[in-house]
Amino acid sequence: MPILVRTDSADFARLLENRYGTFVNPTRPRPVFELDVELVPLGAISQDEDLQVQLESGYWVMQRGDFRAECNVAGRRGWVRQTANPYSIDCVLRILHSLILAEEGGFLVHAASAIKNGQAYIFAGVSGAGKTTISRLAPADVSVLTDEISYVRPGRRGYEAFGTPFAGELARIGANLRAELNSVYLLVQGSENKIEPVGEPEALEAFLRNVLFFAHDRELVERVFQSAFNFISRVPVYRLVFVPDAKVWELIA
Repeated sequence: MPILVRTDSADFARLLENRYGTFVNPTRPRPVFELDVELVPLGAISQDEDLQVQLESGYWVMQRGDFRAECNVAGRRGWVRQTANPYSIDCVLRILHSLILAEEGGFLVHAASAIKNGQAYIFAGVSGAGKTTISRLAPADVSVLTDEISYVRPGRRGYEAFGTPFAGELARIGANLRAELNSVYLLVQGSENKIEPVGEPEALEAFLRNVLFFAHDRELVERVFQSAFNFISRVPVYRLVFVPDAKVWELIA
C-alpha cells in the first residue's frame, strides 16, 4: 500500500530512506495516499502530549505534542506539521494505515510475524510474552516480517501478512515480503514447548487486545470488531507455550 511522502528537506528525506530501507521505492505504482510533511522547530506545536485521533468535517485530525496532521482518507491526501524526528512520521503512518485497512477488513496488530516455508505466522501476546524473543530465535530459513507491528489484509484466498518498516526491540525493519497467513499463535513463556488449541471466544478477545486502532469513531470501531470476528472465524489460533530456545520453531508448521 504505497504512500507518497513529500518534504522540502533533503536531510529529512535521507533520514526516512535510511530508516525505512527497502520499503522506500520511488518506482512503485501510483500511491494510494499522498502526504506532505512540513518541518517546524521544536516547541512550535503546542498541543497536548496525549495522542488524539478524531474525525472532523471529513478529515482525520491526528495530534500529539510533536506533530499535528490532517488526512482526508476519501480524497487520499493529507499533511503533517512535525518536528524533524522519525517518530512523528512513524506514528502518522501507522494511524493512516490503520484507517485505510479498516475500510477493507485489515489490521495493524501489535505482534511479531514471520514467513516459514512460504506461509506467514503471527505471534501475539501481552508485553513480555516473547514477541521479540521468538523473532530473534528464528532460524536462517525464516524471514521475519516484523517483531513489532504486523500488517494483515484480506487476500485472494484468505488473509495475507506483510513486512513492515516499523522496528521494535530488534532495532531492525522487517523483510519487505508478503505471504498467505497460515495461523496465529498466542505466546506464553513456559517450561516446555507445546501448542494448545484456543476456542473462538478466547481467540477473539486476545486478538482484539492486540489490534492497533487509534480513532474514536463508533462506526469504524464496529467495523474493525466485525472484521476481527471474520478473521478469527477463518484463521486458526493456537496457544504457543515455549522456552527461549530455537527448537520452538520446529513446532511451527
